Amino acid sequence: MSGRLINQLASAAAGEIPLEVVFFTLLLRMPSFLEMILPMALFISVLLSYGRMYAENEMSVLSATGFSERRLLAYTMIPGFAVMSVVGTFSLYLSPLGAEKMEDLYEKQAEMTEFELLVPGRFQSMKKGSRVTYTESLSSDKTVMQQVFIADGDTLMLADEGSQYFSPETGSRFLELHNGRRFDLDPETAGLQVLEFERYGVKIADESEERRKVRKDAVSTLDLLSSTDPKFQAQLHWRVSLIVMVPILVLIAFPLSKVSPRQGRFARMFPAIILFMVYISLLIAMRGMLEKERVPAVAMWALHGVYLLIGLALLIGPELLRRRHAGRML
Repeated sequence: MSGRLINQLASAAAGEIPLEVVFFTLLLRMPSFLEMILPMALFISVLLSYGRMYAENEMSVLSATGFSERRLLAYTMIPGFAVMSVVGTFSLYLSPLGAEKMEDLYEKQAEMTEFELLVPGRFQSMKKGSRVTYTESLSSDKTVMQQVFIADGDTLMLADEGSQYFSPETGSRFLELHNGRRFDLDPETAGLQVLEFERYGVKIADESEERRKVRKDAVSTLDLLSSTDPKFQAQLHWRVSLIVMVPILVLIAFPLSKVSPRQGRFARMFPAIILFMVYISLLIAMRGMLEKERVPAVAMWALHGVYLLIGLALLIGPELLRRRHAGRML
């Protein structure tokens, strides 16, 4: 959130977005943050809570009173399924809804081009000095310019009128010039090419990477279910994976929280966090490969299966080893 806030404030300082929408966009993206933060928070909370109980011999007392590990794991799954339902609500509904609102906001912003900053009768530098624009007059809604002059590199354009156009399909913005001339200068030969036009389109800006991501995230889950587009299918598997990941993380954290009093409650924290980071990183990588059709969808579920086996091995493995060792002693 801090990184996103810094980027938004930088865009606001550069005049790309209004300052008043910065915190509003963060609020809309909050569900997409929480759907990844909550599973990790539950994972760490199980490690810390039970790690303290093992370090202070409280688990030994529970075991002596007949409170089995299976029963404790069943109780642990109750908040696990609660977090699972919350993550499911965020992932399947609230996050796409927030992204949809963000998309509406971006559409409104797309209609507000950099030419809104123009002052009639004044030459103004734009695009970091690579383009100089002049207009004699500007309409009240700042969408139509009269007597337009644009100098962009070795190209010079003069037009009677200019208006803005936004392409909803590509997300790009254009300036439409009407009744004018275009002059192209060749620096090597000093030749000048003149082109007269009735209508001429100049691309102002392409769709940003952030908006492309928001556009994909804004698709509702029902639409994803009925789509065969690889990008949408990858998005669907990602949303469901965030839900399935929660009980698997609980199953892994429960046995990793077992520490001896001499080790301390943080003994297994570092390897547990590494295991979680590898899990989420592989899921993100799988989503990218699914979008590009490099791997089948079953690969993402195979990853869940591998981590499920890791959790079962950590849970049952020590008991099987003790039984095997006890059998050899007999």
